[in-house]
Amino acid sequence: MVNAYSGGAIVTSNRIVKMKFAQVLLLAFATAALPAGAQTTGWDNTGNNKLNGTYYFRQVIYQLSNAGDGSLADAASLYGTVTFSGTGTYTMNVVLADLASGNLQQGTLSGTYSIASSGQGFLSSPLFQGDFVFGLVNAQGIFVGSSTENQTGYHDLFIAAPLSSPPPTAASFKGSYTMAYMDLSSGSPLYTIGALAQMNPDGISNLGTVQVSGYMGQSGSSKITQSISNVKYIFSNGAAVVTFPNSNSNLFYGQYYLYFSPDGNFVFGGSPVSADMFIGVKTGGTPNLSGLYYEAGLDQNESTLANGYAAPDTFYGSLTAHGGAIIGHQRLIDFLDNGAPINYTYSDTYNFSSNGTYSNPATNYVIGAGGIRIASGIGPFLSIGVALPAPAMSSSISPSGVFLDPTGVVNAGSFAPFTAGIAPGELLVLYGSNLSSGTQVASTVPFPTTLGNVQVKINGIAAPLYYVTQNQLSAIVPYAVTSGVAQIQVINNGTASNTVTMQIATTAPGVLTQSQNGLGYGDALHQDGSLVTAQNPAQIGETVSLFLTGLGVVNPAISDGAAGPTNPFSTATSTIAAYVGGTTANVSYAGLAPQLAGLYQINLTIPTGLTTGDNNLDISGPDSYDGVCLIPVGTPASSTATPAAAQMYRRLPRPQSSERRTPAWERKRITIPAIQ
Repeated sequence: MVNAYSGGAIVTSNRIVKMKFAQVLLLAFATAALPAGAQTTGWDNTGNNKLNGTYYFRQVIYQLSNAGDGSLADAASLYGTVTFSGTGTYTMNVVLADLASGNLQQGTLSGTYSIASSGQGFLSSPLFQGDFVFGLVNAQGIFVGSSTENQTGYHDLFIAAPLSSPPPTAASFKGSYTMAYMDLSSGSPLYTIGALAQMNPDGISNLGTVQVSGYMGQSGSSKITQSISNVKYIFSNGAAVVTFPNSNSNLFYGQYYLYFSPDGNFVFGGSPVSADMFIGVKTGGTPNLSGLYYEAGLDQNESTLANGYAAPDTFYGSLTAHGGAIIGHQRLIDFLDNGAPINYTYSDTYNFSSNGTYSNPATNYVIGAGGIRIASGIGPFLSIGVALPAPAMSSSISPSGVFLDPTGVVNAGSFAPFTAGIAPGELLVLYGSNLSSGTQVASTVPFPTTLGNVQVKINGIAAPLYYVTQNQLSAIVPYAVTSGVAQIQVINNGTASNTVTMQIATTAPGVLTQSQNGLGYGDALHQDGSLVTAQNPAQIGETVSLFLTGLGVVNPAISDGAAGPTNPFSTATSTIAAYVGGTTANVSYAGLAPQLAGLYQINLTIPTGLTTGDNNLDISGPDSYDGVCLIPVGTPASSTATPAAAQMYRRLPRPQSSERRTPAWERKRITIPAIQ
């Protein structure tokens, strides 16, 4: 019997030789320091029991080379079992496949973890000293994450799911499954593979004919379709070993290990000798996409391949889906474009068919059993990702009866989910129960720090309050809250709530919208004070005023909760940029809104080259990028707008030069350590 996690009976001939050909360096034992903005000291660990017991896991690791074109120096996978203590420590029995060396190593690793009551948290990196895998635990105890804070130039994706008792068997693997697949481990963006595969296991040993639809980097948007027949599987120790017939013409071939969630609705895995990843769902039944989700994934933008480079990124985060609209957040690292992690907030729409599928120009989505959504990119925007329903938050975690929802602290403008963190000066909305005995709204400026016998304390500092109600209140983050971890607590008539922890960012822009839900048109005014609407759109060359929150520290400084001054104006100390329809807009002012409390203002000029109608309105700071809302624009110019597919895949604005770029960060030569 094949051991599905110890590395036994692995077919290694040819495949390792093929995969290591493009590798030129070994990854090293990294000792990078954790940067400000992703601190771990003071993090809530009351959710440590959300990770408890034996799990299967897989981590794929891609280190960029120094070429600056998206090629790899090395790729590796780490997989096996991890046992979580439930109290903050873990041990692993692992296999490490390092493609540069062509070696498979087996051994044990150990580390620590901290999970908050929300399910957000981090593991100490199994391989890289000083690094952490940040991520989230969903309702079933599945952990998804990425080492977004590393300084040494690698992208990774980490997934772990509990091993059910009794463990799955061949009979468990039956029905219809859709699997997303991605593989960067050839080393060259030319040969990156992204695909969707339809599998129909029979509960005995056959997958039958697997239908594959995919893309390869150099093929751009040209779809590759394949039918792979005679695919077999066996089970060992609760994992499936799937064997595809050996053929270099197939997008995937050889052995793959698949691991399952306890209910069998979620599956993930990959080759034991490569650094690829499968993420799949069981399909059938009535699809549903609604509520809060935890997500993680990997992207490779190959739309610039003709210019000599492709740009990978990895991320974790969360999204809320309701009524066909999504507002999401990703903590994202993109070494080629930015070199430092950012908080990326976005909006999207969905309208899925009866089989749970929908798409936009960049991505195919499949919603499976249990509401799990997987994603697979459409060439040249290759990607793989998963969104898992978040656990329900119970007021029982607050014995006092005053309950602050650990996932219910959001930006008052964009309503970006809680994983986006908070910034000094940001106007927040907090949700919970028994937060106040009644409804009161601040009637004076500066806003008071006690309103209706209610206080909000952030790292022990009383926050100015705009309004309070029984289940919702609004507060401003004190300007002294500038780095590390924020500990947030509501005190109602002397009774304290549970404490919620969040990361502190430098900026967290969120535009106020006319719909007051983060979606649709942003709150922008013409110079005559009238609102920018579809009937009264912004004009090319016009300067409009935009109202938002989350631009961070200002100069000159003001008292918490005070109105923005007029002489002089108080400007944001961080560099703030704006984009309309993907085109840079000149920002003539970014700072506090004069004579208003809790709000910032940006004056921006509508650039040329836009099409008439709704355009994306994006705001960025040094560690953030907000792309949630729209602005209507009139008077079209003659130049061509950004193609729709490129807009759907917007991340950070891409350089316009056709020259091959030098990396935006200083790479350190790193090596994967031997397992002891």
